[in-house]
Formats: sequence, structure tokens, C-alpha cells
Amino acid sequence: MRRHPTPIAQSLRQHRLHYDLAQRTLKGQILDHWQIEVTGSGRIWYLADQDKMTIWIDYAGPGHPKATE
Repeated sequence: MRRHPTPIAQSLRQHRLHYDLAQRTLKGQILDHWQIEVTGSGRIWYLADQDKMTIWIDYAGPGHPKATE
């Protein structure tokens, strides 16, 4: 995640989220929304600000965020 937060070659474990989850607004800026599958069920969702070379962790936990709400 530190070296390649938005990899060109996405994988099953690290990829941009789809549909209505593909982007989020943070501080008035629309950012791409990504996921890393840490384990079979553990997830990290983050926003990638390529201009500032910064990522913002949106969710980190055991399981899919929608299933835990």
C-alpha cells in the first residue's frame, strides 16, 4: 500500500472499489476508493490522493464494511 497505493495491475487482493463505492468525497475533493484484502475476510478501504501522495484509511476491520454496519 505504501509503494503502490493505486497499482496499474490490480489484483484480487488490491483493487479499486466498484459502482457507488468507486469514489468518495473528502474535504471537497473526489478521490478513488480502494481495497486491500488483508486476510480471507479482513479489509482495509482507503482513499488515494495522488496529487498529495497521501492515502486516507476509510475502514480497517474483520469483514466487509457493509456486513458490519
